[in-house]
Amino acid sequence: MCLNHSAPSSGQQLPGVSGLPGQGKRMGHRGVDASGETTYKKTTSSALKGAIQLGIGYTVGNLSSKPERDVLMQDFYVVESIFFPSEGSNLTPAHHFPDFRFKTYAPVAFRYFRELFGIRPDDYLYSLCNEPLIELSNPGASGSVFYLTKDDEFIIKTVMHKEAEFLQKLLPGYYMNLNQNPRTLLPKFFGLYCIQSGGKNIRMVVMNNVLPRAVRMHLKFDLKGSTYKRCASKKERQKAKPTFKDLDFMQDLQDGLMLDQDMYSALVKTLQRDCLVLESFKIMDYSLLLGVHNIDQAEREQQMEGGEKDEKRPVAQKALYSTAMESIQGGAACGESIETDDTMGGIPAVNGKGERLLLYIGLIDILQSYRLIKKLEHTWKAMVHDGDTVSVHRPGFYADRFFKFMSSTVFKKSSSFNLSDLPIPDPGS
Repeated sequence: MCLNHSAPSSGQQLPGVSGLPGQGKRMGHRGVDASGETTYKKTTSSALKGAIQLGIGYTVGNLSSKPERDVLMQDFYVVESIFFPSEGSNLTPAHHFPDFRFKTYAPVAFRYFRELFGIRPDDYLYSLCNEPLIELSNPGASGSVFYLTKDDEFIIKTVMHKEAEFLQKLLPGYYMNLNQNPRTLLPKFFGLYCIQSGGKNIRMVVMNNVLPRAVRMHLKFDLKGSTYKRCASKKERQKAKPTFKDLDFMQDLQDGLMLDQDMYSALVKTLQRDCLVLESFKIMDYSLLLGVHNIDQAEREQQMEGGEKDEKRPVAQKALYSTAMESIQGGAACGESIETDDTMGGIPAVNGKGERLLLYIGLIDILQSYRLIKKLEHTWKAMVHDGDTVSVHRPGFYADRFFKFMSSTVFKKSSSFNLSDLPIPDPGS
């Protein structure tokens, strides 16, 4: 039985949902100003979005004029900087936001990463700079602000100084890993930037989007392979789209998620390799983000709503390996085209009731190095509770426990389930 712990919620509702605007509700650096607008380090969301689009527009456009070449070791440590005064300059346009400086980390290395995933500079620019960015209204407990591009391709997330610093150190190893194996569920980092304004540094990463909005997620989980307090709080459960945790999964999906043999093998192999990579970087406390689209439930909902189907079909994500299916199949690395139109990039599966599902998965929160504070946290928790159930653990133990939970409790191999027997309708319904 999963009890409703009074642990902090894994998400926070923004003004207009609870509380009066102007109450100054804060979580980390994220807050709300008197008008009800989200702020980060006291910079309004609209100014932040404007600076992101101006800065990325300049830096990617500037880079595309330079000839392509191999990535050198020093490329990982380059930081380019450009000043954007509000009145404009001979390099930058005038704008309605406070003056700011825009820094781009390792531009040549990140250009290579984007190319590896089949993202052309003009597509990257169009996604990030051509349409208004969408602020995610349920951004989690980290105190970060999240923006999504209108085409569902990219997430922009503000990160702490230590996380940005850690990602910079990771880059050479990340590059080597991607070169050797593009099949990965690790986050795809497409850019690392910093906006300096009003004496504050606001750092952000551009990543792949694991859960496309075009597909309705009937269930969403954040899984760590730990059972200690890994249960959605009462406050979280009251949300329209709650994020459940490990104990909830074990209670509500006791039979796990069944995949056909080939798909199970590909997924488990990818997870095992990713866990080894994370362990080698001394990373732990990461999660598997899992979105479940229930095809049969969607069909029932559609019938209840009158059976009228929107003829405008959602467009599948196009960035290579950004979808779950491409992350574990990786055929595009060999120049093959992976057909994902029918599944919108989701992994076909069935639950214990035999209902047809599409799974959307990715590893998240990997910028957590196993530092002294975490060691102390684990020692303290282990003295009070059973050490093996605590989520914060040394990297090797964490990776083993995480992999065992995913490969035996969450995902299961089904000999009776064959992909060819599974008709997949339009998941956007």
